[in-house]
Amino acid sequence: MVKDLILLVDDDGAIRKMLRIALEAKGYTTIEAVSKKDAIESIALNSPKLVLLDLQLPDGSGLDVIKEVRAFSEIPFLVLSVMNAEEDKVALLDAGADDYITKPFSMGELLARIRTALRRLPVEETPANWDSGGLVVDFLNYRVIKNQTQIRLTPTEFQILTFLIKNSGKVITHEVLIKKIWGEQALNEMNSLRVHITQLRKKIEDSPSDPRWLVTEPGIGYRWVSH
Repeated sequence: MVKDLILLVDDDGAIRKMLRIALEAKGYTTIEAVSKKDAIESIALNSPKLVLLDLQLPDGSGLDVIKEVRAFSEIPFLVLSVMNAEEDKVALLDAGADDYITKPFSMGELLARIRTALRRLPVEETPANWDSGGLVVDFLNYRVIKNQTQIRLTPTEFQILTFLIKNSGKVITHEVLIKKIWGEQALNEMNSLRVHITQLRKKIEDSPSDPRWLVTEPGIGYRWVSH
């Protein structure tokens, strides 16, 4: 059975071939682009479900692709990057990327990230919405509104937020949250979790350094505090 359409954006033909073979073996359909211009046109014309994006393109940066596409689409971007510093990863997410994977990576890890980016929590598992203190989470329509202004969360951020709200008041360990978001076989995702928590707080909290809702339990995990 054919799965979702994925756009591969990389000017290295060998990498595109490797990704294409691996993804199509799992049932995904792929199309390819080799430049910033090709990528933007392909997204507009083909409406893929996900973009795998290399940052180094012959006619510009992959970040430019994200910024331009965000003007007309909320398509998930999974960035393939050699950058490993936390501040670089935060910069990627700030620019509009939904997730990143650091080169070199295993195909199993990439497939897990793709499933996460494409995943949507079943409607029946969530209440219609959550509303408190100027923050509204519309679970049915995947929308978050803060002080009457809609804010954009990545699929991963929305899943983290939903899971914590559903377990409001409970301490959720790092391990439980990682397995919930990245799957039972997830390894070495602690840094990714911290980056996404940081980004989520920046978007929903009035004071990210002194969070009102998303509280850290030192050495254990996180807890959502309803008011």
